[in-house]
Amino acid sequence: MTLEGKSALVTGSTSGIGLGIARALAGAGASVMLNGFGDASDIERLRAHLAEEMEVAVAYDGANVARPNEVARLVEKTQNVLGSLDILVNNAGIQFVAPIEEFPDEKWEDIIGINLSSVFYAMKAAIPAMKAKGWGRIINIASAHGLVASTNKIAYVAAKHGVVGATKVAALELANAGVTVNAICPGWVLTPLVERQLQDRAEQSGTELSVEKDKLLAEKQPMAKFTSPEAIGAMAFFLCSDEAETISGAALSIDGGWTAQ
Repeated sequence: MTLEGKSALVTGSTSGIGLGIARALAGAGASVMLNGFGDASDIERLRAHLAEEMEVAVAYDGANVARPNEVARLVEKTQNVLGSLDILVNNAGIQFVAPIEEFPDEKWEDIIGINLSSVFYAMKAAIPAMKAKGWGRIINIASAHGLVASTNKIAYVAAKHGVVGATKVAALELANAGVTVNAICPGWVLTPLVERQLQDRAEQSGTELSVEKDKLLAEKQPMAKFTSPEAIGAMAFFLCSDEAETISGAALSIDGGWTAQ
């Protein structure tokens, strides 16, 4: 199966999981709208390289997905520039860690806005055209923390549980519209951000990087292996396939057994 003739919007796709998904969809022939923050020249190099490598149209917009007017504009731009919006991947997310009584109000608002409200805004903007076309795929990147909790992550856990709930509601509403809605729930993923965190931990404790990797994984996962962004991209690609047309409303774990405990 290919995705030729389809267009995808992937939020938070200038690095990490989002970039892994964007690469997988582009590699299958889909045109892609990138979105995220970062250095403008670096992003342009990334966009141009992806377009050349995959031989598809690749565009970029730096919309702040926590703002409903910017999300609506982003969806409209994707439709205008790429010709349609067939695949929506809500991936953008941020994190902050602190006990509840010390958790800054502004961090709560930021995390709920980017991790949860953006999912609602984007689905609201994208669904009408998908329904009119009779085909669409919405993939919301939740987390193992959309299914279980951890201490000191009140906003992130609340947001990701909300993403799973919003996914189920949308799946029910679109059950016979030709549009599927699913959530992918990763465990530990070896992204550039996690790699930097591991390097910091190694430097602070005076240990080897490999030791810190094993310690981090052992905190949550029975399987001592990170998930790769490419693996999540492959899962997203499958959810876009015709073979996955009856998978909807699912919260699909890819977490090394984290939530099986």
